[in-house]
Amino acid sequence: MDNFLKMDVFFVVTTVVAVIGGILVIIAMYYVVKILRNLDEVMKNVQEESSEIRMDINLLRKKARDEGMKIKHIADFFGTIASRRTSPRQKHKVKEE
Repeated sequence: MDNFLKMDVFFVVTTVVAVIGGILVIIAMYYVVKILRNLDEVMKNVQEESSEIRMDINLLRKKARDEGMKIKHIADFFGTIASRRTSPRQKHKVKEE
């Protein structure tokens, strides 16, 4: 085979591989940008929720100061949070014989 023909085959194959590699890199970058946009949206949601939690805690502090640190309000606040997380208990237990 002629050296010139070998060179042409090499350059054609190299060009095809470079083009395919470039297309794959572009596709990968598209998905990376899409993931980063979703991550930005999630971070905005987390920031909004954390500011709402901060406002709730400030409201609890204000109630505690205004009402003279009544333990009942604080206990009720944490009691409602705990009751949401616990599963309902069985009302009647079966006795073993």
